[in-house]
Amino acid sequence: MASSSPVKHAWRVLLGLLIAIGVLFGLNALGVYGFGKSSWTPQLALDLQGGTQIILSAQTADGKDPNAEQLTQASQIIRQRVDASGVGESDITTEGGRNIVVQIAGKADEATRNRIQASAKMELRSVLAATSPATSFVGDDGKSTPYPTPAPGLASTPSPSPTDGSDMSWVTPKLQAEFLSYDCKTKRDAAKQPADQPLIACDTSGQAKYLLGPVELDGTSIKDAAAGLNQQNGQWEVNLTFDGKGTDAFGKVSQRLYAFTQQNQTPRNQFAFVLDGSVISAPSMNGVILDGRPSISGSFTQETAKSLADQLKFGALPLSFTVQSSDTISATLGSQQLQIGLLAGLIGLGLVAIYSLLSYRALGFVIIASIAVMAVITYALICILGWRMGFRLSLAGVAGLIVSIGFTADSFIVYFERIRDELRDGKSITGAVEDGWSRAKRTIYISKSINILAAVVLYILADATVKGFAFTLGLTTIIDVLIFVVFTHPVMQILARTRFFGNGHPLSGMDPEALGAVYRGRSEYREVVTSSQGKAARASRSRGEAERRQTIAERKRAEALAEASKGASRNGEND
Repeated sequence: MASSSPVKHAWRVLLGLLIAIGVLFGLNALGVYGFGKSSWTPQLALDLQGGTQIILSAQTADGKDPNAEQLTQASQIIRQRVDASGVGESDITTEGGRNIVVQIAGKADEATRNRIQASAKMELRSVLAATSPATSFVGDDGKSTPYPTPAPGLASTPSPSPTDGSDMSWVTPKLQAEFLSYDCKTKRDAAKQPADQPLIACDTSGQAKYLLGPVELDGTSIKDAAAGLNQQNGQWEVNLTFDGKGTDAFGKVSQRLYAFTQQNQTPRNQFAFVLDGSVISAPSMNGVILDGRPSISGSFTQETAKSLADQLKFGALPLSFTVQSSDTISATLGSQQLQIGLLAGLIGLGLVAIYSLLSYRALGFVIIASIAVMAVITYALICILGWRMGFRLSLAGVAGLIVSIGFTADSFIVYFERIRDELRDGKSITGAVEDGWSRAKRTIYISKSINILAAVVLYILADATVKGFAFTLGLTTIIDVLIFVVFTHPVMQILARTRFFGNGHPLSGMDPEALGAVYRGRSEYREVVTSSQGKAARASRSRGEAERRQTIAERKRAEALAEASKGASRNGEND
């Protein structure tokens, strides 16, 4: 019963692995047939597939070229936005002192284009008044007439002086008239609106018109922004995190507006998030928020919420841009380079297979099977990551996959050599498999942790063109450890209890006699039966192999035992 327990455990682990692989392919199938966003082939990067080239031209107030610092900062922000949108291996460069060239793999949709060039000027203003977007009123005679244009003589200076952003003293007669006659179809340049003055703005749908107080907080105070699903109402929202200064300022605003909520003063209990001159959300203040973590709610979808979060998180561009051109570009390397890379991978895989079979005989098939399972899991994960994270496979990524083949073979070689060492110590095959596992896994874990650490450092510090190599190398290293635990060792536990491997067949790769296992324990040799000269020669070779495999401590111990044995013999003769 005791011997069958490891076998049952091994079969359960293999069954769990099979279920996990099925789940991975099921998830990808959901993306392919359910959402239509995934594919059964990996997404390729710019160098292998081609894509879209967008040239942005910087616009300055005086018409002069921007300085190098502004252009560099803008290109860095655009890179962050592009990477956050999910496209991989993009190329962003400056050109001619005014232009930024953005190259994206695949076809760039409208949301990606807007994310790239949007300035994302974020402001937080208190709501003073709100109404429908109407620009006409019905008189006593029942006729509809336009709101009159504000007369030049109307008072425009607040009196008395406002004390905060919610003070109604901001609403002068002239501002009131402008608010009533304002047409939501009018486009205003948000950058030219003074931050210390009230603002008339409409929501993004044009269904509401707002009169807002001065800016009390802007986007520079936003430390982080992330899209999330509200668990209570199931709607998408954007969760903000302010820095220390922003947390204090927003806490004061929330205290003031929450007092209006308690007094049922609507809409003065609302605060407006204004993005590029449009109100994206104007929620009521339902509590005092002192931790600096408010949320923006509205009619968001997953895509629009993520797009807004990315814009706010990565800040406003220091310059405004116009799209000078947008063209489709071909692959920089092309399918021929991909075919060469795949051919190199197949050659490397073939060489590993030949070496494994020559060195380990039947055990080599375990290595080949382990690499095959690893390849299946890696392929499924790359397809899923292309759907969920926008990962694209570049030629550098293909190189990382090829290199991982050799790293994967290292794990199995360490394990099998440990098993053979245990067999040379005179242990049974089942015992050698278990003891070899306990000793080999520590070495492999340390080795793989160093590989993962190197991949992480390379991914963080390297250029964008090398990130694909670092990512695939780190991913396959993690999968390598997983396969070693849930496939290779359970398979060896099962094979060790079969007749072919358990009896040490010469072709199994675990023949104790061929490995030189001629002693029962450390430094305790078996008697070699020499019925013929041929057997004596084979025993001599086995003994020599065992002696070469001894450590220094084992050799010294053997010598000491030999000296003690000679001394005992001499004492016996003297007696």
